[in-house]
Amino acid sequence: MSDARAQMPDAARPGPGDRPQEIGFILVPGFALMSFASACEPFRAANDLAGRTLYRLRYFGEGEDEGEGARGGRVASSSGTEVPTEDLPRERGDLHTVFVCAGGEPTGWDRPAIHAALRRMARYGVRVGGISGGPYLMAAAGLLAERPFTLHWEYAGATVEAFPGARLTRARYVADADRLTCGGGVAPLDMAYALIAERMGTAFARRVLDWFLHTAVGAADDPQRASAAERYGVHHPALLTVLEAMEKTVEAPLGRRAMARLAAVSERHLDRLFLERCGVRFSAQYRAVRLAHGRRLLRQSPLRIGEIAAACGFSSAAHFSRSYRSHFGCSPSSER
Repeated sequence: MSDARAQMPDAARPGPGDRPQEIGFILVPGFALMSFASACEPFRAANDLAGRTLYRLRYFGEGEDEGEGARGGRVASSSGTEVPTEDLPRERGDLHTVFVCAGGEPTGWDRPAIHAALRRMARYGVRVGGISGGPYLMAAAGLLAERPFTLHWEYAGATVEAFPGARLTRARYVADADRLTCGGGVAPLDMAYALIAERMGTAFARRVLDWFLHTAVGAADDPQRASAAERYGVHHPALLTVLEAMEKTVEAPLGRRAMARLAAVSERHLDRLFLERCGVRFSAQYRAVRLAHGRRLLRQSPLRIGEIAAACGFSSAAHFSRSYRSHFGCSPSSER
């Protein structure tokens, strides 16, 4: 290799980067604008930094006869910003990867035309991905059976209820051969880094993220949410153990004795810790965690109130409704 060629930056070297890679985004009305931007902007920046077209981006939406919320070639995001789109892809063409981006509530994601488009692209051998709520639509299209995947943590409960056998993880993103799923928010920046690095090398991918002042690249299996210590504002190890256990056992709540044993403290000491460090009783905190889960299911899933009550560990729909009204000031039915 000549000295001149050895000194060429990654993006200028001949090889797989020579032919533009076409990446499509299927936008569902109400899609999360930040997640979408975090996913597409790194590829646009890569083109600018390379001084040539490494990636060609396309944006797709349902036509007026394909789905509710379609607006003749424009799809509105969660903030109302509209993105010009072309009709859903029917042929592979030059598409290498296609992502479906969704936000809002899963009750609005019954999109047969999009499900069909995703299945069609998968049959053609296009790599299919989902961002934020997008993996939910992939699961609904039957593309994630027996596949590990992730999506935004807010939709985890509704996804588990809708797809009981789902291999859902809490990772920032999951790359499983020809399936890519991502939790949304700023996590697509990390996923884009991995995809660009795979194609163009880590040095060039790092330049892309530096463009966005994104100096700490998250690993694929990094958690999506802050730790329990940060979310609850407590640092006592026994309390953290119990709080994390509460979040994992909403459907089958553990008793105080079992929780105290788990934290290696007495029941009396556990009660005292909750009152002193959290300002509420053990039972009140546990109920709040379960009711918060119920609220997400009410907003995001089509489950009946009785089914949601059971999924939150309540003995009956009436018990759930009374607790819900006492905690949130409204009934479950009015919430829905």
